[in-house]
Amino acid sequence: MTAYQTVLVGTDGSESSFTAVASAARLAAACKAELVVVCAYSPMRDTELAVAQDQLGREAYQVVGSAPAEDTLRTAADRARAHGVAAVRSVAVQDEPVAALVRTARECAADLVVVGNRGLRSLAGRILGSVPSEIARKAGLDVLIVHTT
Repeated sequence: MTAYQTVLVGTDGSESSFTAVASAARLAAACKAELVVVCAYSPMRDTELAVAQDQLGREAYQVVGSAPAEDTLRTAADRARAHGVAAVRSVAVQDEPVAALVRTARECAADLVVVGNRGLRSLAGRILGSVPSEIARKAGLDVLIVHTT
């Protein structure tokens, strides 16, 4: 088995997703692999964004437009570099998270996708499907689900 050459990790700006970024960064650094950090987003008008953030409260990090996605990616890339990754690429994708991660993994020829376990054990995740379980089912390549919660 050869070492991973391209590791892809998803982030939504939450602290648990940054834990996944740190795990992916440590692995990428150990393999001397490129790290691709992906943030999916859906643009919203300011009024829609304000209503969504008000209703979501602590979960409001999930509602982003492209500017917050860029901020999230900058933070994630900085954290990855702190773990010794030499090559970090950031990608903002306008799509829902699973489709964005699977498509970007194919486009950049990733060897491994890293995601956090958030939502994996929730009731909604069991009924509707969670990002980690859907990635594992649809990616068609190695998936590492790291404990982040």
